[in-house]
Amino acid sequence: MLDGYHILTLTHRNATLETIGKLVLEDHAFSLLNGLKHRFNWEDMLYLPTCNRVVFLFYSRETVAENIANEVVSSIRPDLSADETEMIGGQMRMLHGADAVRHWLEVAASMDSLVIGEREIIRQLREAYDRNREAGLTGDHLRLLMRFTIETAKEIYSRTAIGQKAVSVVALAFAAMQLAAADRNNRILLVGAGQTNTLFAKFLVKSGYKNFTVFNRSLRNAQTLANTLQGKALPLDALRHYSEGFDCLVVCTGAAKAVVTPDIYQQLLQGDTSKKVVVDLSVPNNVDKKIVTAFPVQFIELEGLKTIADENLASREKERKKAEAIITERLSTFRGQWQERQVERSMSHIPDEVRAVKEKAIYHVYGKEFAALDPSAQSLVLEMMGYMEKKCIAIPIKAVKKLVRSAKCEVRSP
Repeated sequence: MLDGYHILTLTHRNATLETIGKLVLEDHAFSLLNGLKHRFNWEDMLYLPTCNRVVFLFYSRETVAENIANEVVSSIRPDLSADETEMIGGQMRMLHGADAVRHWLEVAASMDSLVIGEREIIRQLREAYDRNREAGLTGDHLRLLMRFTIETAKEIYSRTAIGQKAVSVVALAFAAMQLAAADRNNRILLVGAGQTNTLFAKFLVKSGYKNFTVFNRSLRNAQTLANTLQGKALPLDALRHYSEGFDCLVVCTGAAKAVVTPDIYQQLLQGDTSKKVVVDLSVPNNVDKKIVTAFPVQFIELEGLKTIADENLASREKERKKAEAIITERLSTFRGQWQERQVERSMSHIPDEVRAVKEKAIYHVYGKEFAALDPSAQSLVLEMMGYMEKKCIAIPIKAVKKLVRSAKCEVRSP
């Protein structure tokens, strides 16, 4: 049934965000993931990195090796030492079958997030699925699961209060920055113009900050964000030459390594020795940690927000239990949908075979008789045969689906 679904994941619950960052891949690394898929003979796979987890969701009918975690880590990060690979692999969690599907639904409903009830995860899942599909990684099994996952997440948000008054990770980071940099005239540099920094920028504008410069690899995207802030836009390469000073630095790019190095940071300071505020919303960190010890800095990163996030978890425990009940209920529904889809897949050859029988009858078995008919009679025969074709295709498929539903009801009965 659902035994082919598997999840290998590293989350904030059992690893530091710095460790999770070591498994975050650049956007262009889909060739590496395709190699991973073929190496382990997975039928479908989906790679999901977020600010507090990395997930490898895959479908395989074959037995999953016990040391799969270490093998995956060594495949995507061959530069790591054997000890580091084993350490990361040991912190990863492996789930199979219904347990894997349940966990995936929990992720979508933000029940396993750093901040419970943060709806941002739904967007992240959709975008990750689209990227993986375009790269040829996903197939029918994950298409079916993804559609069901979004439906389930929406139902949980509508039937529980898990998302009400939820505070996002970005909001927590902004609140911390606001305490350290209350002056609305502060010079703020935003490095990166993606979804996270765009959301952070909305908080900045709403709170009255007004002095912005945006850096991004795509100058066009930098200009789009800068326009909403009424600020300046510069290419990312210009960061190391920027000489106008700053008070706050907000960094989040898609890079898998430090974008702001100690040398670049020193250049940005232009001899200024006052304490600055640095917000790093990236996983892995895009700000080199050496900066924290070498310069006077109020450093805000996702790892430091865990304490506040734990308080959020405690206040939402009741809603979490309601959501778990919905997922248990929905899992049964997904089993039925999955079984029906397998029936459709196994009988997908029927339409072609029925169509071939129809065409053989018209143009070969009764070819002479059909050719002797006048055009109106031929048209009527084709219309009748087309009707018969559709019915002959639908009847066996409906019958098997009915058997599947009956069998499912018998299993449910005490």
